Amino acid sequence: MISAQNVKNTSYAILGLGRSGLSAAAALKAGGAKILCLDDNINNLKKAEELGFTCTIPDKLNWNEIDVLLVSPGVPHHYPKPHIVVSAAIENGVAIDNDIGLFFRSIASADWIKFDSIPKIIAVTGSNGKSTTSALIHHILRCEGRPSQLAGNIGKGVFDLEPLTDGETIILELSSYQTEVANSITPDIAVFTNFTPDHLERHGGIGGYYAAKKRLFISGCPDRSVIGVDEFEGQLLAQEIADHSHDDRVIRVSSSKKITNIGWSVFANKGFLSEYRRGKQVASLDLRKCTALQGSHNHQNACAAYAAVRSLGLGPRSIEKALESFNGLSHRSQLVTEIGGVVFINDSKATNVDSAMKALATFSKVRWICGGEQKEEDISRLNNALTNVKKAYVIGANTEKFSSQISCEFENCNTMDIAVQKAFRDAQAGDTVLLAPAAASFDQYGSFEERGQAFEHEIKKLV
Repeated sequence: MISAQNVKNTSYAILGLGRSGLSAAAALKAGGAKILCLDDNINNLKKAEELGFTCTIPDKLNWNEIDVLLVSPGVPHHYPKPHIVVSAAIENGVAIDNDIGLFFRSIASADWIKFDSIPKIIAVTGSNGKSTTSALIHHILRCEGRPSQLAGNIGKGVFDLEPLTDGETIILELSSYQTEVANSITPDIAVFTNFTPDHLERHGGIGGYYAAKKRLFISGCPDRSVIGVDEFEGQLLAQEIADHSHDDRVIRVSSSKKITNIGWSVFANKGFLSEYRRGKQVASLDLRKCTALQGSHNHQNACAAYAAVRSLGLGPRSIEKALESFNGLSHRSQLVTEIGGVVFINDSKATNVDSAMKALATFSKVRWICGGEQKEEDISRLNNALTNVKKAYVIGANTEKFSSQISCEFENCNTMDIAVQKAFRDAQAGDTVLLAPAAASFDQYGSFEERGQAFEHEIKKLV
């Protein structure tokens, strides 16, 4: 565990006692802070009390005795409506932060003088591919024998990391919920994978969502920024933070176009990754050998991870070898098994339209399991990606709404067990049964992981 620094005798109210909230509470307590814990869930309050933390309710808070309100990622900060505790903090002029901001203020201390090589922090954000890119960076560094830890929105909470060691790299996956609130956010390298509409209600629209992502680069001023430029927002961000077209503090990344005439770039084309600097190619890698990185979206992830570790000085050949040995992450274009020539792919993490479209473009002869709690009212954009779909098997609490917006043959199955059975019943050798829901899981499952596990459980029954 990492202790919070420079917080002794400072009073914190912690709102939200999930993984990150409890982790931050322990770090603050170890650092000598005074803390009060709040949560709307009584079970979370009981758990915190069992761990020795003092809990209270909003009505009993004396804001004159609170210096900082620390909010967890799930707590609305601005839109669609601030939590009542957040509103009260704003009215009383109390500072608001989260565990990420507290972490960045805590890691660099006088103890760092003991390091021969100062630890580095890589922060990864974006709409899709954050987890895979973060895990790829971690995997590459481990293959190289470099110490590294993975935390944030993936793995463990930031304060659950082990104390940093000489020359270590910390990789943080950060969601827009985390970047929008953190008061201090200063990574050495920041990565922006891509940008598609997501969490728009939480951020008050697409402009607020973009602003939340942008904070990592504008507020933090990283030494190096790796920017996916396959969408306008990425192009805009790169332009905003670069001083000139050949500013190599910015590495532009693409999986849809060649970038050969501008600064430092990394792009994928026809299965090969290319690195260019000031108009000259300096490296080329064969991504076709990377079995866990199929599809243009995974090539984009590979380019972003490559650019990040190149910024740390790693060589192209060692990176290529590490990419080939990467096994992928669960629930993200994960190969589950093959039965009688029918391949089963679990991409339960495809919770929005754009991520599902990328998954659909990766495979041919698709038996598509889809549906759930729609993030977008209109999902008809999916119809542009249904060329490879032989039939859709729709699940979720509102299958009729979902199926009415797609243009391929479909069958409303409602539940995962029926969908898997019918998809396998219809499938022929060479087909792919793909779970890529294009929707959130919360209508039927507690998380996308639980939904993916249900998919795999039903596949086992077939065997």
